[in-house]
Amino acid sequence: MAEVQAYILIQTEVGKAAQVASSVRDIDGVDAAEDVTGPYDVIVRASAGNVDDLGKLVVAKIQAVEGITRTLTCPVVHL
Repeated sequence: MAEVQAYILIQTEVGKAAQVASSVRDIDGVDAAEDVTGPYDVIVRASAGNVDDLGKLVVAKIQAVEGITRTLTCPVVHL
């Protein structure tokens, strides 16, 4: 089981939410990607072995998807 899980909130270019969600779903480490309404256009659930791997996933893979303008990563904590 992955040690680090996070929700990644994504803003996209106008009209690109469905395309971005579909593209992000295919990335290894992404557990789910849904297009939503509100201040963000897509919400992703992702997991990685550690925080460094999570950062690499977000910066190198997710942010590289065409149509994404901004991301906000929210790591899951267990209190």
